[in-house]
This record gives sequence, C-alpha cells and structure tokens, in this order.
Amino acid sequence: MNDGKKMLELIISRQSDRKYSDRPVEEEKLERIIEAGRMAPSACNSQPWKLIVVTHKNLLKKVAVTATAKLLGMNSFVRQAPLAIVMVREKPNFSSKVGGTIKKRDYSLIDIGIASENICLQAKAEGLGSCMIGWFDEPGLRKVLSIPRTKRVELIITLGYSLSEQREKRRKPKEEVVSYNKY
Repeated sequence: MNDGKKMLELIISRQSDRKYSDRPVEEEKLERIIEAGRMAPSACNSQPWKLIVVTHKNLLKKVAVTATAKLLGMNSFVRQAPLAIVMVREKPNFSSKVGGTIKKRDYSLIDIGIASENICLQAKAEGLGSCMIGWFDEPGLRKVLSIPRTKRVELIITLGYSLSEQREKRRKPKEEVVSYNKY
C-alpha cells in the first residue's frame, strides 16, 4: 500500500457495524483477514491468542445467544453476522510473562487488542464490516465452542457485508488527547 493518506482514510472509515447482509464472505477474503490477525505484533513474539473462526450457521446462532443481553437490548445484531471470530487468550511465552510480571502489565491483553484491530482493518480493506464485542456470557460461549475452562475469551468479532450507514466519527478534540514532549 505505502500510501499514508489511504491508510488513514481506511482507519477513519472503519466503524463498528451492527447490521449485516446475508451475503457470504468469500474464503479468500476471510483467509486474508485471519492472516492479518495472525501477523499482528506481540510482546516478545508471544502471540497469546487463538482465533476461533465460526462460520457454521447453527453454531453462529448459539454464539449470538451468548452475546445477546435481552434486558439491555444489547448485541441482538450478532444473529445477522455471517461469521464471527472469537479471540481466546492463550498463555504468553516465558519472556513476555517475565516482562509482564516485572512491569506489572498483562501484555497479552494489549497483544489481543492489536490482533483484533488488524482483523477489523483488514475486513474494512476487503469491503466488509466488523464489530468487536466484549459483552457476552463467557461460560456459555466456552461451552458452545468447547473452549477449556482454563482459557479466557476476550472478544467476539462479527464480520460480514455491512448494511450500516457510514457514520461520522465523533472523537475528543485533538488538543484534549494529544500533547508533545510533556503531559
């Protein structure tokens, strides 16, 4: 790509899409999206994630049930997504774990965030929408996807052809969140 302006346009246009068509995602696009997540940088190259790609319709319905909060009206759109990627946290490698202990940081959560955004940006580049979901019934999701109880499920990322309208990004003013050379 090597075009900074186009990259920034892609980043600005990426949004959390909550309405999808039933058009299936082409396998070659899905493979590039997965590769973008897999190639994400991580502390000490730990790669502390497992991506569970859910494409089976009946399984997707069960995943959607774990993500939907009926009382709060949250995440009912998950049922529309033609696929989802579930981000499971794996143990970091020795170097990352030692560094995290010394610095009192869980680098694996940062790493998963980077990998997840890579997935969402690649999806946008492929003409797809995405939404990262952190609200779900983790024990229920573990059961649906046969994830061991010792693992943490961090995110569900829905993917598909978006029917959402492009929204204007609302962000804090630059002066409020950026400073140079001092706080």
